[in-house]
Amino acid sequence: MSTSSAPSGHRLSPAPPSSSPNAGRAGAASRAVLPSLLAPGVERDPYPVYRALREDFPLVHDELLGAWLLSRYADVRAALGDVRFGPAADGPGPAYRRLIEPLLRAAAERTAHVLARRLAGRREVDLVAEFSAWLPAAAAVAALGLPWEDAARVREWCRTGGLARPGGLHPELNGLLRPHVTRRRAHPGADLLSVLCGARVDGQALSNEAVTGLAGTLLTGGGEATALALASFLANLLDHPAQLDLVRTRPGLIPAAWAESLRRDPPTPVVLRRASVPVSLGGTTLPAGAVVACLIGSAGRDPFRFADPDRYDIFRTDPAHLAFGAGRHFCPAATLAGLAAECGLRALLDVMPGLRWAPGFRPAPQGLMARAPRLLLVRP
Repeated sequence: MSTSSAPSGHRLSPAPPSSSPNAGRAGAASRAVLPSLLAPGVERDPYPVYRALREDFPLVHDELLGAWLLSRYADVRAALGDVRFGPAADGPGPAYRRLIEPLLRAAAERTAHVLARRLAGRREVDLVAEFSAWLPAAAAVAALGLPWEDAARVREWCRTGGLARPGGLHPELNGLLRPHVTRRRAHPGADLLSVLCGARVDGQALSNEAVTGLAGTLLTGGGEATALALASFLANLLDHPAQLDLVRTRPGLIPAAWAESLRRDPPTPVVLRRASVPVSLGGTTLPAGAVVACLIGSAGRDPFRFADPDRYDIFRTDPAHLAFGAGRHFCPAATLAGLAAECGLRALLDVMPGLRWAPGFRPAPQGLMARAPRLLLVRP
């Protein structure tokens, strides 16, 4: 693709010619003009810009965004796994999967069917407002054994960015969880919070800070990104009725359909990282403190990594999405998201066996930093 086909906008600053990752075309690249990711129109359709970045600007500084852009799959994956770009979050170990996943699955199944049954008999339904926006947070709250009304609080905090705080648990969420942890210590039940309170590592009980941290990770994982990912997942299947029919008759295909949706339409297409030390990328040295924008949305459609990358294909053998990063540690948020997708789709198809778009409706994904359809009108 020629960079001249990209919409006009603000100039990006390519890496110096002597050290450019694409030095053979440095002269042409330095004269090309591309819009900033923050330029008008890019939010509506960023994919032409992503293509031009991959082809001619694999490492470039976006002055409006104040970040270096990485757009190719291999570079984005490497940066996400590089401890020099921000602190590495180890996360809970794989042993916690045996504690967490069964209770999460049970809660997701119950919550999905409760939400889906409320839609039964409707002539037309918005699956965003009445299903995908609620399921992840409500399932996390149910698994932890918290009151139902806490789901609305957690969802609103996540939706407005109220839980976004680096380096620790947000005070509001900590304040919500602490009384429940104290009560579970004294009177344990069968919920996930009680299980965490009773868990032992090397013979030692988890501290209150560790319990609230794990519970908080799960609740924040039930937030906006997971809800957006679920909306895109439903939209992709509804846009491809033949593949939806296959999933309906072969539910074992749901995990593959979910992974393919995350590759094609990640909920967080732009992930920002900060270099803690000077980092050399493709011959260019970025100083400590430099901000790098890992373009997950571009990486997932890199033709050097994926054949026919714009196509949604549940039979793609290796979707290798980067929607939840590139680390190897067990991620409760990713687990919750996958279970919400699986249980949510099963519940909807049970209640709405003829699920399809409302006449004349087509989804319109929105957003750059967080992207998904905000409206999904369907008929049962």
